Amino acid sequence: MTERKDTGRSNSGPSNSGRLDRARRIVVKVGSALLVDQKTGTIKSAWLSSLVDDIAALRVEGAEIILVSSGAIALGRRNLGFGTGKLALAQSQAAAAVGQIALAQAWTEVLRARNIVAAQVLVTPDDTEVRRRHLNARATLSTLLAQGAIPVINENDMLQRQRSVMATMIGWRRGSLP
Repeated sequence: MTERKDTGRSNSGPSNSGRLDRARRIVVKVGSALLVDQKTGTIKSAWLSSLVDDIAALRVEGAEIILVSSGAIALGRRNLGFGTGKLALAQSQAAAAVGQIALAQAWTEVLRARNIVAAQVLVTPDDTEVRRRHLNARATLSTLLAQGAIPVINENDMLQRQRSVMATMIGWRRGSLP
């Protein structure tokens, strides 16, 4: 990774002034509510395109980007005829199975349009709790970043422990990602 270019920009917030401009690695968390239109159950294409324009600009400035994306269940539930409201575990898993394909396709297409390779990374709690699997996942993420790809880590909403898994995977707790 090369040094970031000095753009002269700085964030206007008092505690974040210039921090984003100096960041070497940026993790972007995209939740279902931002990504999926709740009325239609489809990707908010214009919003996603705008986000990826910003991501592409950050990469030009030298930042490595990791995406953590929700949305598989929200995308899949309508295709299976599940209405709004709470889903049973089996329904959530079925919706995620259908929606994961649409989610990966959306990220791939919008990133490809900017000549960026998307890489789908699916993790389980064992990927952070079992040392060998953690090291393998870490090495994979490092390799993807070194090759210029953007890892898109799926935060699977059907697993209650998933948020802590994501936090550990991307180094929020211990700085574990190189």
